[in-house]
Amino acid sequence: MTVFRIALVATLVFAQTATYQERDFLTRVRRLTVDGKRAGEGYWSPDGKRLVFQSEREPGNPFYQIYVLDLATGDTRRISPGVGKTTCAFFRPGSDEIEFASTHADPKSKQLQDEELAFRASGKERRYSWDYDPEMDIYAYNEKSGAMKRLTTARGYDAEGSYSPDGQWIVFSSMRGGYDHALTDKEKQQLAENPSNFAEIYIMKADGSGQTRLTNVFGYDGGPFFTQDGKKIVWRRFDEQGLIADVWTMNLDGTDQKQITSFGSMSWAPYMHPSGEYFLFASNKLGFENFELFMVDAQGAKEPVRVTYTDGFDGLPVPSPDGKTLAWTSSRAGGSAGQLFLAQWNHEKAMEALKHAPPKKPASKS
Repeated sequence: MTVFRIALVATLVFAQTATYQERDFLTRVRRLTVDGKRAGEGYWSPDGKRLVFQSEREPGNPFYQIYVLDLATGDTRRISPGVGKTTCAFFRPGSDEIEFASTHADPKSKQLQDEELAFRASGKERRYSWDYDPEMDIYAYNEKSGAMKRLTTARGYDAEGSYSPDGQWIVFSSMRGGYDHALTDKEKQQLAENPSNFAEIYIMKADGSGQTRLTNVFGYDGGPFFTQDGKKIVWRRFDEQGLIADVWTMNLDGTDQKQITSFGSMSWAPYMHPSGEYFLFASNKLGFENFELFMVDAQGAKEPVRVTYTDGFDGLPVPSPDGKTLAWTSSRAGGSAGQLFLAQWNHEKAMEALKHAPPKKPASKS
C-alpha cells in the first residue's frame, strides 16, 4: 500500500508539471531582429535598455559581426571591425566596454570570407556548424573612445567570454590546450576530429592579465557565466563524443565543481535568473533537432521543467537584469536560421513549476 501511494504521488506530481505550457511562462512574444541571414546570443546591458548580439548581415562578410541594439529607439550599430568572424559579446558593468571574440587580426580573414561567399554562390549547401577558428581571440571595445584592446593572444579558439557582476573578471572558454605543447599522435588525431574536446574554462582579470585555467576534463567545457552574486561560475560540459552535455557550477577558483543536470541529452547555454533561484538553459531532450528552453533549480535537486513548446530551435536564454523579460534565439519564425526574440517572463509561475518538479533522477552509469 505504501509503495502504491508513493507511485500515485509521483504520478500526480508529474501530471502537475506536465500541465504547464509555454504561455504560462512566456507572454507577449515578439521577434526582435529581422535583418540578415541569422542573429542570436543577445545579452543585456546592465540597465536593461540595450542588447548586444551577433548577426550575419554585413555586405561582403558571410560571418557573424557584433551589434548593439537600443530597445527604446530600435537603433542598431555595429561595434566589431566588420572583417573576420566574431561571437559572444558581453557588456562590462560599470564601464563603457563590451567584450567579444574576433578573428579580424588573422591575415587570412578576407580570404576566408571570399571563399565562403564563393561556396554559397555555387549553390552548394552544408550543414550549419560552429567553426572553432584557432585565430579567435577576445577583445574589449570602448564605446566612447572606439578603442579596441586585445585581451588574449594564445593560439587556439578563445571565446565565449562574460564579465563578473562587478566588471572585474572575465570567464571564458579556450582551446589553447590543443596548441600549447607538442601533441602526441593520439592528441593530433583528436584535434583534427574534434578540436572542441580541448576546450577548458579559464578566468582572467578584465584587462586580460592573470589568465588561469579552471577545468581539466577532456571534452568541451564552454559557455561560462557568473551567477548573479558573482560567487559561482555556471557552464556546460560535453562528453567526449559531443552528444551529451550538462549544466555545471563551480567556485571562481575551480573548486567545488558540481553537476546540476543529469538530463541524458545536449543541455547547454545555462544562465542564472537574477533571483538566483534557477538556471535557464536549452536542451534537445525531446529530439535531436528540437531544442527547447528548460529551467532547473539552482541546486540541481530536481528535474528540469520545460519552458517552450515550439518546434525547431529555441536556445541561448538570457533574462533581463530585472528578471521580467527573456531574450533568446529561436527559429520559430520559419527556416533553420535563428533570430532574436523577446517575451515577458513570469517568474512567479516559474517558481511554482519548480516547486512541483520531481526530484532529480540519479545519473546513469556508463
